[in-house]
Amino acid sequence: MDAIKIITQSSLKETLPKFEIGDTVKVSVNIREGERERIQMFEGTVIAKNGSGVTETFTVRRVSYGVGVERVFPAHSPNVKDVQVVRRGKVRRSKLYYLRDRVGKAAKVKEQIRK
Repeated sequence: MDAIKIITQSSLKETLPKFEIGDTVKVSVNIREGERERIQMFEGTVIAKNGSGVTETFTVRRVSYGVGVERVFPAHSPNVKDVQVVRRGKVRRSKLYYLRDRVGKAAKVKEQIRK
């Protein structure tokens, strides 16, 4: 049991960026194509957060050329280099799955004004 705990603690990231559901974020993802590596940005709205500890994930949704694209990122993955918060969202739900059915301006999340 101790070996599992040690592996779990070693794979956790020390600093996890603070973001919530409804926030618009830019996720820097490390992409491997054969021998080459590059960093790709994925910007969208966080619609869900799941799990805790090593298994923690978050789902980011964006609309690209009229098609909704969702990606699930493991929060502690070494391939997720950085998560930057672009804007804060004002929401009253823990999961924003209803945005999948909305089109255009109705699919936007209001910005939260913080003092």
